[in-house]
Amino acid sequence: MKLYIKYMVSLRCKMLVKEELKKLGIDCVSVDLGMVEIQDDITEEQLETFAKNLKKAGLELLDDKKNILVEKIKSVIVEMIHYEDEVPKVNDSDYISKKLGYDYTYLSNTFSEVKGITIQHYIIMHKIERAKELLLYDELTLTEIAHKLHYSSVAHLSNQFKKITGLTPTYFKELKEKRRKNLEDL
Repeated sequence: MKLYIKYMVSLRCKMLVKEELKKLGIDCVSVDLGMVEIQDDITEEQLETFAKNLKKAGLELLDDKKNILVEKIKSVIVEMIHYEDEVPKVNDSDYISKKLGYDYTYLSNTFSEVKGITIQHYIIMHKIERAKELLLYDELTLTEIAHKLHYSSVAHLSNQFKKITGLTPTYFKELKEKRRKNLEDL
């Protein structure tokens, strides 16, 4: 049996879900971002308790087919951008469509209807979050980050970064340095 969980986007969420299932005496086969597969059927009471405990932790058990599909799309995007060493070199639309086994137009329309934004905008927001993370680590140059996230150029990444954050990548990085210096002055 598969259960789909909204807002489950990190390893910490996966650990929390495993722990909640363990408390209820439910064996899980696998726990992935946005989805958990359990070995046996669970009772209505266990399902209610599980849903209530997830809600306390900021997660939500899904039962609507469109919401479940949107969570699958989001999980594929989060995994693609944040957990893969390299963003796949194929078109995002082809990658998502192949991964989920649906026509991209259908996925795109469903996502936009439920979330109110396009899949592409969601991908851009996650790429910028990833770029911010990589800038803060200070291990890669802006050119390397642009290449890693498959931007056509540093200028393209910089333009999207500024559009989303209101800051240039360079200024964003400088803010980190200023914060560090201010802490040292204390």
